[in-house]
Amino acid sequence: MISYKPLLKILIDKDLKKQDLIQVADLSKATIAKLSKNDYVSLEVIDRLCAALDCQPGDLLEYIPDKE
Repeated sequence: MISYKPLLKILIDKDLKKQDLIQVADLSKATIAKLSKNDYVSLEVIDRLCAALDCQPGDLLEYIPDKE
């Protein structure tokens, strides 16, 4: 599973709200909802986030192995 918890930590560190992220990364509310639920988002979204937050993709997400 892919988790976007690191993205939330970046938002806290940069004192940004999800509403700010919608504006600076030109994202929809639906995309923000997907990120909050760890749902799939396209690489285009990851690209926008990296550009807006000046970071690398690995800074935004983490892989969590499925429990067997």
